[in-house]
Amino acid sequence: MSGKVYLIGAGPGDPELITLKAIYCLESVECVIYDYLVNQELLTHCKKGTEKIYVGKKSGQDHITQKEINDLVIQRAHAGKSVARLKGGDPFIFGRGGEEAEALAKTGIQFEIVPGISAGSAGPTYAGIPLTHRNLSHTVAFVTAHQDPTQETSNIDWDQLPQNYETLVFFMGTKNLPDVVKQLVRHGKSQRTPIALIRWGTYLTQQVITGTLETIVEQAQNVSPPTIIVVGNVVKLRNQLRWFDNRPLFGKKIVITRPHQQSVKLKRELRRLGADVISFPTVEVQRPGSWLALDRAIEKIRAYHWLIFTSVHGVKYFFDRYFSIVSDIRELKGIKIAAIGPSTAKALQAFNLSIDIIPNEYCAEGLLESFKEKTLKGMNILMPRAKVARELLPEQLRKQQANVDVVTVYETILPDSASLHLNEIFYSNKPDMIVFTSSSTVKNLETILQPWPQCLEGMAIACIGPITKKTAEERGLKVDVIPKKYITASLLESITEFFTP
Repeated sequence: MSGKVYLIGAGPGDPELITLKAIYCLESVECVIYDYLVNQELLTHCKKGTEKIYVGKKSGQDHITQKEINDLVIQRAHAGKSVARLKGGDPFIFGRGGEEAEALAKTGIQFEIVPGISAGSAGPTYAGIPLTHRNLSHTVAFVTAHQDPTQETSNIDWDQLPQNYETLVFFMGTKNLPDVVKQLVRHGKSQRTPIALIRWGTYLTQQVITGTLETIVEQAQNVSPPTIIVVGNVVKLRNQLRWFDNRPLFGKKIVITRPHQQSVKLKRELRRLGADVISFPTVEVQRPGSWLALDRAIEKIRAYHWLIFTSVHGVKYFFDRYFSIVSDIRELKGIKIAAIGPSTAKALQAFNLSIDIIPNEYCAEGLLESFKEKTLKGMNILMPRAKVARELLPEQLRKQQANVDVVTVYETILPDSASLHLNEIFYSNKPDMIVFTSSSTVKNLETILQPWPQCLEGMAIACIGPITKKTAEERGLKVDVIPKKYITASLLESITEFFTP
């Protein structure tokens, strides 16, 4: 039995502009066949083991033919696989999605079309150019400027197009820009008509060039695809309405080294500030080699007076194991709980637990300060934490005559894929900043990048807190940014201040 094919519009580039339905499809399929203009970050929505096949077509390079793409999709479907055919923008707007759907229909393969946001509307929106406006434009036309090379004459009705539509949007028109301009002027458009070229629209590398039909060809001599071209008086609103490239971190390339699952919020917030964020996790979190020590601690959980959590990971892995042994959270009744910071506290509160201590400083030193006035003599304390961690906290608590059990609930390792794309990220186009959120992220990057620390020259260094800062400095790095509070919100504020003139 053949599998089902989903023809999916991936949107214009911004990974947050993909539809929920498209994400649901990507999460479920067994094979993804994707194009050049698809943001590869969208592939992170795929489940583990999904086959990923790149069939991108790029101007000036040899590429797979449309027939070969059709045949590939059909072959995978005939093999019984569910297939996502992932296409930039909307598959039915200059995306040849109709041709691919025809090929599927002829073979009797079941398919579904998932629309996407077109670059033709999203690109101008991100450039601050409304395609229609009550005072400037009541009509808009979408046109492909890329003609079939086998055709001798243009299919564009140049006699009617410039006169009947107040706004014109051209797809794939970079190479043919001189001819487009010539035809528009020849058929009635004034040379003073505003025009904009939007390159990599909605991406955090977006470029916008504005001019007139008289000046734009010379202005765009060094512009390469992909671009969207907008012609009409609505372009005049660009300076007034631009918002995307006015944000404080626009144009800044920032690398995040924390694990993917923990970087979502930081990545999202940096992007909202305009940064081009690259996720390069140097740490992977996994379960420990043995649960024995934790299991023993859980079996006698009622004997503990305090539970101290020093990370969100500690909370997650502790309770994952806890509920495999104990079914009732009420077994923790009467045990006091300390959390190293608000994120850890929030993770604990998800279990309806009350937090007795959150220090003013979100580090081991802060916790020790909070325990300073506590009577700990004879108290039994359980610390679920990483396999490798500082010994300061348990050692000092023992000096207060507490009985401290430290149990490993997770380990941090170097990801298998950590060395991929090194040249692309760190050498060919250096980032403006690299962000470290733990000592492990620093140590592991040192293992990956050589020569160290010379390869990070010219990059600003941001660290989440003083311990991470100390680790970075011990390894020859100059730390430029450290937040007042060791939390994501404060880190974002400090990064923004650093780049603000």
